[in-house]
Amino acid sequence: MEHVVAAAVIDAHGIVTGWSEGARLLTGHAAEEAVGRAAADLLAEDLLPLPARAWTRPALVRHRDGRHITLTVTACPVLGPDGEHAGWALTAERPSGPERTLAGLAFQQASMSMSVFDPHQRYLRLNEVACKVMGVSEDVLLGRHFPDTVQEAEHSRGFNWHLRHVAETGRPIRYESWTGAPSLNREHAWTTEMWPLREPSGEVVGVALAAFDSTEQYLARQRLALLNEAAASIGTTLDIVRTTEEVVDLLVPRFADFVSVDLLDWVLGADEPPPVPDGEVVLRRVAHGSAHEGTPEAAVRLGGTDVHPPFSPPARALREGRAVRIQAGEPDFMSWLAERNARAPEGRRFRSGVHSVIAVPLRARGTTLGVLVGVRIAHPDDYEADDAVFAEELASRAAVCIDNARRFARERTTALALQHSLLPRGLPGQAAVEVAHRYLPSGSTAGIGGDWFDVIPLSGSRVALVVGDVVGHGIPSTATMGRLCMAVRTLADVDLPPDELLTHLDDLVTHLAAYDDAGEDVAELGATCLYAVYDPVSRRLTLAAAGHPAPALVLPDGTAQLVRMTPGPPLGVGGLPFEAVELELPEGTVVALYTDGLIEDRDRDVDRATGELCSALTAPAATLDALCDTVLKAVLPEEPSDDVALLLARTRALGADQVATWDVEPDPAQVAATRQAATEQLTAWGLEEAAFVTELVVSELVTNAIRYGAPPIRLRLIRDRSLICEVSDGSSTSPHLRRAHAFDEGGRGLLLVAQLTQRWGSRQTDRGKTIWAEQSLEPE
Repeated sequence: MEHVVAAAVIDAHGIVTGWSEGARLLTGHAAEEAVGRAAADLLAEDLLPLPARAWTRPALVRHRDGRHITLTVTACPVLGPDGEHAGWALTAERPSGPERTLAGLAFQQASMSMSVFDPHQRYLRLNEVACKVMGVSEDVLLGRHFPDTVQEAEHSRGFNWHLRHVAETGRPIRYESWTGAPSLNREHAWTTEMWPLREPSGEVVGVALAAFDSTEQYLARQRLALLNEAAASIGTTLDIVRTTEEVVDLLVPRFADFVSVDLLDWVLGADEPPPVPDGEVVLRRVAHGSAHEGTPEAAVRLGGTDVHPPFSPPARALREGRAVRIQAGEPDFMSWLAERNARAPEGRRFRSGVHSVIAVPLRARGTTLGVLVGVRIAHPDDYEADDAVFAEELASRAAVCIDNARRFARERTTALALQHSLLPRGLPGQAAVEVAHRYLPSGSTAGIGGDWFDVIPLSGSRVALVVGDVVGHGIPSTATMGRLCMAVRTLADVDLPPDELLTHLDDLVTHLAAYDDAGEDVAELGATCLYAVYDPVSRRLTLAAAGHPAPALVLPDGTAQLVRMTPGPPLGVGGLPFEAVELELPEGTVVALYTDGLIEDRDRDVDRATGELCSALTAPAATLDALCDTVLKAVLPEEPSDDVALLLARTRALGADQVATWDVEPDPAQVAATRQAATEQLTAWGLEEAAFVTELVVSELVTNAIRYGAPPIRLRLIRDRSLICEVSDGSSTSPHLRRAHAFDEGGRGLLLVAQLTQRWGSRQTDRGKTIWAEQSLEPE
């Protein structure tokens, strides 16, 4: 268009007195139409009264055809003969005329969207990029109010508010937004800066703005924010399924409209990883999610397996070890979508509009675990190279969390299997106590602990009750627990008193720690143990503890109390004594032994928990098993942070009619009389069939006590599940089996006792020793 400059003269009263041909060309008004009219009639905005000084500014003018046009107007005051103000001389031209200055060319050809508005938010100038964003030419927008040129929306109202704010306050503004534009088919991120345009006097006459399309930077920040969020939200538990669900929750819908996580079967088991197949790949669906409730897009149900052909994105991603992107229109994409629709036709309509797919291998520590698949449907953008880089980084982090969960599950399974193999599966038969027990492994991320319990039959119908705890977690603690458990059984077989047994166990733990190749100090793990021996004949319970909580007693009258005892130091400390406590219990007393996981927790008061334990033990229960369940339900927190072992034992007593005792004079002539007394007692008990072996055992043991022992000598017969013969004397020297030679006159007695009885042995007592032998009373 030819460059046109208009000229006009206005008198002091605002009446047009002169009109040029250029003015006619720009406004459509001929001179005869304009001269004599008020200038305000030709303007679309209120500029009058005009200042009595020279000025230049954009002005909105009414064209003859009714539209508004924006002209850049320069006004100069005109003086009369006497020097008084007589009016103004004005020149005007279109702002969109050909640029003739470098500044004008820079504005017009800038790579960002630039515009100029008057103080009332009307367009005065736009550059080429702004016109492309708006989708119309500059002529269409000039002079129009901004809200009239866009759809009513929140971002449009915000933009207009910023324009108004700058015009009113005269202060620049810089802000970011995520909005669309009339000519764009998707939303973009914009960094917009607005600043006021001022006259030399400081008056704000317009607002200029520059808007930079910062979509790439915005998306990069979003991806970085997702990665940062992934560090906090993925791997909160050491559970494989929950970890994969956290990945899905993070990515839907910000990165994909549908996300699935499929793992190789070996990841969910205990097998070693096989090589990734080159052809079809079989994966198991562990987690998926979408913007639609119920995830109708999924072609595979949770827990189901899916066979991926070689061309499919998951198979390619596993085979190539990198992110694979396919878009609508590509042959592999069409084949993949057709295979999904054929597999699950009911979800076909929800897959309508799928236009981009990305598959990323889940690899951790050089091992492939599975694949992550993202699908975009409503999301307008296809996956790009930056998305693939982001997805690979996220998948790498997620894979490490999944592998950690896999390793934890495998170690937990191994530790639990090892622990169950060491704990008593079926408690041995004995008549001293009725027992029930519970063991609950910890569900915490620390792993399985080292809690254990045991019931060990001892000679003389006695029984040992044991509970212990290696306060660590994982396989090392379980292995230590196994060592201690076997050591206690070995020491119990020697029939040591509880305090002496713990002293030997303490020495053993100290030596184990000193010679452990791994250098792990068992004492630092906090190994504790409680060892108790109950004698149903005397109804006495003798117990000692090494850093372990005291047991609770429930007496037959229903009252519960903790045993008052001084617990010794934890095992492995060394150098400090262990004190034994001896109690006489009424028949039917319940003894509750437990590990600290039952009453101790981070946010729990131990005294209160102990009170809850005593209260729960007094609750009515039909059986000890039911009482175990009642105690755990009442005392345990919802999510225990440590393993829990609970052992309940209800005491029994052997009546006077089941025990017979004789004091024996240290005279060989007394052997026959003692043997006769034992035979008569067996007859009274109806055990004549056991008389022959019993006579031989009594004769041998009493003879040895008289010959090699020291007074006082005592014979005791106990009729329980087996027939027990005990001979005690004041000597601490224990007998030993030996092989007699052909011409030896002695040395065969104990050998015969060992051959004819079920088992035999000796134990040290406060007054000497006791030799015992048991005969089975069960019919063969």
